[in-house]
Amino acid sequence: MKISKSAVIAAGLAAALAGAVYMKTSPPPAGTQAAAASADPQAPLQAELQNILANYRKIIVLLADEQAMAEPDRKAAGQVGQVLFHENVERLGKVRQLLAALQQGPAAQRDTAYDLLLAYIESATDLFDADRLAFREVLVEMQLQAAANQTLPGIKLHKRVSEDLAALEDIERQYDKELSGIFARFDQRAIVPKRERWEDYVAHLKKLFTRDQIMKDYGVIVPYPVKPGAADSAEIFGKSLPPKTVVLTFDDGPHATYTDEVAAILKQYGVPGVFFQVGKNLGEVNAQGKEALGKQAAASRRLLDGGNVLANHSYSHALLSKEQGDQLYGEIAQADKLLKAVDARRSALFRFPYGAHNAEGLEVLNKLGLRSVMWNIDSLDWADPVPSSIANRVLGSLEKEQRGIILFHDIHERTVKTLPLVLDKLIADGYSFATWDGNDFTVAKAGRPEPDKVAISTGYANSYAVVIGINDYQKWPKLQYAVPDAKAIRDTLVSRFGFDSTRVFTLTNGEATRNNILAVFHDKLGEARLKKDDRIFVFFAGHGATRQLSSGRSLGYIIPVDSDPQQVSVDAIPMTDLQNIAESLSSKHVLFVMDACYSGLGLTRGGGTSAFLRDNARRIGRQMLTAGGADQMVADGGPNGHSVFTWTLLQALGGKADLNGDGMITATELAAYVAPAVASVSQQTPAFGSLPGSEGGEFVFQLPVETEFLSGGSPQLSPEAIALNSKLDSGRQQQADGNSVAVKNLQGEVQKLAAPKPVDASNRQLAQRANDRGLQLYKEKQYAQAEAAFTEALKYRPDFGLAANNLGFVYFKQDKFAEAARWFENTIQIDASRAIAYLNLGDARQRQGDQDKARKAYTSFLELAPNHPSAPYVREQLKKLG
Repeated sequence: MKISKSAVIAAGLAAALAGAVYMKTSPPPAGTQAAAASADPQAPLQAELQNILANYRKIIVLLADEQAMAEPDRKAAGQVGQVLFHENVERLGKVRQLLAALQQGPAAQRDTAYDLLLAYIESATDLFDADRLAFREVLVEMQLQAAANQTLPGIKLHKRVSEDLAALEDIERQYDKELSGIFARFDQRAIVPKRERWEDYVAHLKKLFTRDQIMKDYGVIVPYPVKPGAADSAEIFGKSLPPKTVVLTFDDGPHATYTDEVAAILKQYGVPGVFFQVGKNLGEVNAQGKEALGKQAAASRRLLDGGNVLANHSYSHALLSKEQGDQLYGEIAQADKLLKAVDARRSALFRFPYGAHNAEGLEVLNKLGLRSVMWNIDSLDWADPVPSSIANRVLGSLEKEQRGIILFHDIHERTVKTLPLVLDKLIADGYSFATWDGNDFTVAKAGRPEPDKVAISTGYANSYAVVIGINDYQKWPKLQYAVPDAKAIRDTLVSRFGFDSTRVFTLTNGEATRNNILAVFHDKLGEARLKKDDRIFVFFAGHGATRQLSSGRSLGYIIPVDSDPQQVSVDAIPMTDLQNIAESLSSKHVLFVMDACYSGLGLTRGGGTSAFLRDNARRIGRQMLTAGGADQMVADGGPNGHSVFTWTLLQALGGKADLNGDGMITATELAAYVAPAVASVSQQTPAFGSLPGSEGGEFVFQLPVETEFLSGGSPQLSPEAIALNSKLDSGRQQQADGNSVAVKNLQGEVQKLAAPKPVDASNRQLAQRANDRGLQLYKEKQYAQAEAAFTEALKYRPDFGLAANNLGFVYFKQDKFAEAARWFENTIQIDASRAIAYLNLGDARQRQGDQDKARKAYTSFLELAPNHPSAPYVREQLKKLG
């Protein structure tokens, strides 16, 4: 979309974006100071809004005919437009301060002032629809402050502002698509669009301002064109790069939020960026020349650690073409000093704010050993808040140039949204991405790395399981934990991983005779007519034994319920028989998990491969994970009536063993989590390996999508279980070596197990995984970590109602009831039919002491879910509220 074709392109929104203060501003227009001194509390705010609108309109006029402008005019107009934009950044800061002061005043005065301001934005007769887009960030700030005000007027204000913001979204889309239909859905909103044509709006503005006058007012007169080759050869513009090569550059940061988000996207795509940073955002230099870094400097260090380049963009983002002497030198030198304080690895690159400089500025760079870097592809992301439009501009320019330095800014949300659109296309078109090597721009990576880009699937047809647990032995010591272990494993296979209960063959206590165990394998599985794409999971919890053979080799046995200790070689089941059974089964993958004393015995190691997931669907897998070595007793005494090994196995299958975060748990990952964790809290050293007949295939569990909306009925672990889990996680981390961990193989030798590499994931998948991680942490009462996980989920997916509710409930559990109530309200706004959110909201409001809102929320819950298990509780609460 061209700037001349969309109101949003004109950058009215850009004029009001939140951010740091970058530069000195021109004196405020006449009347502003007088308004500020007025006794009317909303007068200073009104004046700032009018100033913001004036700059917004001027930017539109400057860039309205961008495509028809000559290059020098376009460059000069862009410089002045950025000055206007940065002035409005400062003005928004003043608006925040004025709104905050208003909040501290008398309630009646505050409410009247807000009403007058909103009436102006919503219905002033001299405003066009496009004008109202200039006030988006003002409305956002009012919305945030209203959210903190729990009074009835505050709630009404929040609703009113939210509706106005929703209307602005539709106005944006209207101009973006040049629609002319009637917006019936605006009928209930204060802002009623007038269906104005963009061309009419621009024509109106051109009667108010002229481009030449605006530029002149800001000290810019475009000179006559200069002869080719007259530009300073020391500056880098990007036109000398190899064909189909680009440099991604980002100005004006670091930003408290968006810099890290930009860096995360670059990391996801495997490409580097050069970040030209404003010194004032990093910290300050005092009169004695001593630098003091601020909290945002940490983002700069993370950029460097991520393989990006830090560069200088002056101290305060001043217009350096108008500076000279000590002021000019200080703007460049102080920023460089702060960058060195961040990290000595900072580059010697410099970019003049607005691309504007004088001869003295270039001399200062030469004196300081810095080099000027310009650009030849301007995204105009500071002026255009529509991501698709920004992307089209960049790609269209590159189609002509075929190479270059791209100018972005890491202080805008829209840049975050634009980057994937640009990178997907550039990578698909075969572009390479260059970075600064200290002397020149050289290619670092040619696009995204090559790991698997396709979502991995288990690919199984049918899933079978044999689950055996024996406590009540006839002639061996009785056990306490084996049967509960077996039942828990069976329930997990059926309820969590979708195993058909008719295909899970369970034998406990007296059922687990030698004949019955062998019959399950030979008869039950034989009758099942296994297919080549089936899988079989085998779990045994009970006694094990070892017998020394005449050859000196030890042979392990699992002990059926009817075995005689004096006849182990006759009526127990040797592990070699399990080998033979596994090799004879026609299924694709078989995994044995043996929670028995002396279970790591007598097995021949099969051949393996590191290509775990890529070709897993076509490789046979026969694997075994055992609870301990040949001379070790298995530790009972875990939480909830389980052995330590099986408890750890259950936690692993609950999601902890998804070590690479791809939504899958392979047998290798299972062993890599379970073995070191168990070894850290017991005298056991679990073993893992492949059996004869294996071709390197992996048994894979596909984790289900968690859909639990946390509420007062959500279960949490006991103190005993939480304490053990903490030890297990800590013990595993201590034994991990990067992405690998040392585990005994089935012959007792140490081997290194490495988790499969992560696969590409969409934001939706990343959000789900973060939510699932939050649920695990919630169950362990790790509320701060759970809060961070749910927050991460919402960063990936702002409309994720599940994560919004769960974040609210974590706040609730920490007695932060106001915060909890706001997130439950967000959940309801995302999904108004979600009954549990009304229940949670009622509880939060009741704990706040707001009985009316609690009553309303509880009533809504019962209307939506009158037969919910919590309905009796809610009715009881309503009785108490009266």
